[in-house]
Amino acid sequence: MSFHLTPLADPEPGAAGRRLAWLASDEDGVPLGSAFLRLFMKEGQEHLAELNLAVHGAERRRGIGTRLLEAAVDAARAERRRSVIAQAVQGSPADLFLAARGFRQVLALTYARLALADLDHAALDALVELPHPGYRLTAWEGTVPEKLARSFADSRRAMDDMPMEGTDFGTVVWDVERVVAAAQAVARRGELLHTVAAVHEADGSVVGFSELVVGGDGLGDGQHYGTAVLPEHRGRGLARWMKAASIRHARERHPRLAGLCTDTADSNAPMLAVNAALGYVPTHKALEYQLDL
Repeated sequence: MSFHLTPLADPEPGAAGRRLAWLASDEDGVPLGSAFLRLFMKEGQEHLAELNLAVHGAERRRGIGTRLLEAAVDAARAERRRSVIAQAVQGSPADLFLAARGFRQVLALTYARLALADLDHAALDALVELPHPGYRLTAWEGTVPEKLARSFADSRRAMDDMPMEGTDFGTVVWDVERVVAAAQAVARRGELLHTVAAVHEADGSVVGFSELVVGGDGLGDGQHYGTAVLPEHRGRGLARWMKAASIRHARERHPRLAGLCTDTADSNAPMLAVNAALGYVPTHKALEYQLDL
């Protein structure tokens, strides 16, 4: 049975990038697989593209994935991209596929989940209420309040030294426009963004943050997006403090939520320790692959 590829384009490119897409179909128009290539556009990441490729399980080993990959890589080259990254669950067909086609492993990630039904409420409350002299917590839903916008955008550099091992990820340059656009993108998907921030009382600046996204219906599992503290304020327990406050918010604001999920680079020992201390249980590992163009 033959198949063909149909190139598509994202009708609504975002502030940080745009997507190209290809659909593989049989002669009757039945979808067999797809590939999405995200082209990063913001300063510091214009060299990068991210691939998401999938083929229906019953249609594998017919060359569909290879054709989709060739189309995406050709497009990345045409867009003058230096690197293409893709993620796969360790030991999955995607893991084997990428490794066999010139991609090299550059990062290992541990995914973990906190079951809210098993939460020790008293212990969590004690962590949130534990004093951290010189600091206070603040929080907001959706877009950052205007009075904190500049400081919050500046605090995003806390992610600059996040362990990325060999990944050619570049340095993400954040400004107020990008912070606002990211929050608006979550809202457009019908999801709820909640941010906890640590504020340095000496000057009122944001020195750390922890972001959590929950589905609009408050069901299923929430997803931690990022937790980071500026280098000059680390070693004071702020990451655990903020994440504990985020968990308590999820428990109170979304009583029907089942759990919270997070992913952390295996080389990020401090954050792995925070997750373990808060009760997160590893669920699986994923590998980040990179194709150097």
